[in-house]
Amino acid sequence: MPMAKRTFTLNHVIVYVRDLPRSLRFYRDLLGFETIESMSGYARLRGPGGSATLALHATKDGRSPRGSREVVLYFESRNLRAECRRLARRGVTFDDPPKRRPWGWDHAYLRDPDGHRISLYWAGRRRFGRTPPMPASVRRTKVSRPVVGRGPPP
Repeated sequence: MPMAKRTFTLNHVIVYVRDLPRSLRFYRDLLGFETIESMSGYARLRGPGGSATLALHATKDGRSPRGSREVVLYFESRNLRAECRRLARRGVTFDDPPKRRPWGWDHAYLRDPDGHRISLYWAGRRRFGRTPPMPASVRRTKVSRPVVGRGPPP
């Protein structure tokens, strides 16, 4: 029996945050997301490119969001280096600035105000291709822990 065509599309992600206004400033004012709706404890945003949405949901009593260390948000930009320079001028610090990685993608790493890891990247056509083989030394290397803060441009 033939397999039914899969029709799932990833189009929405919820991120739990301690301080909704602070997170809104980060995603809306720094990264350029557009507010679709905002209410007490919740905001839904649309990315500056594409059709996916991102919801920010306040945690109860301002507690740290569970799972913030296990999730990495990836945002692709054809103009990665220009976007990183723009963000740096606005006060974002990249612990790992934009550069070509061994797997062929250009990445810059940072964190949002709640510590969620973010990769700004450009993969282009390589995004749907296979990852090239890498030496064991690269596979064992961890990416440095990105942070958000004030500092010089990357």
